[in-house]
Amino acid sequence: MKKVILASASQRRSELLNMLIGPVFEVVISSYDEKTIADLTPADLVMYHSREKAADVAGKMEEGIIISADTVVVYDGDVMGKPVDAADAAKMLKKMRGKKIQAISGITVMDVATGKQITEHEVTDIWMREMSDSFIRKYIDTGETEGKAGAFAIQGKGAILVERSEGDFYNVVGLPLFRLSKMLEKFGINVLDNNCY
Repeated sequence: MKKVILASASQRRSELLNMLIGPVFEVVISSYDEKTIADLTPADLVMYHSREKAADVAGKMEEGIIISADTVVVYDGDVMGKPVDAADAAKMLKKMRGKKIQAISGITVMDVATGKQITEHEVTDIWMREMSDSFIRKYIDTGETEGKAGAFAIQGKGAILVERSEGDFYNVVGLPLFRLSKMLEKFGINVLDNNCY
């Protein structure tokens, strides 16, 4: 039996991990402060953040398998962060409408006791629909843009902003479940065996 710790305050990540392994994990929120590091690519940035979150939580634990993740939305090489307000959300959505964007997640799995650690990343391509200014305003009025990378939530009403996607859908939500399951296998956790607590 292995103790699993999710190093995230994200309700969405908790729901996805629960879907994968059941309600058998503990949530320990990382105090690591994410900042953009100019010389890192978006993929390297999210992997760096996921590693730092895992290391921060590992410092508070004596044992357990830590799972941490970081997700960004990227358009034309630029990271689209979380909007600071409605005007910022509108600016992001106008920039991305009718365009192809990417959701990139960095994910780290770490065994606190042994120090073994794996960090990988997942990319999902997303084609955004064309949107009028009034459509964008109405979407912002739903409140879904708040605290969301790229100013939309694909698992909510934001689903209608996405014409199509290619890759792991759950990666866009914030936790690439297929890749995570393969990573957990390397730590002796098979999600079908239910061998964690």
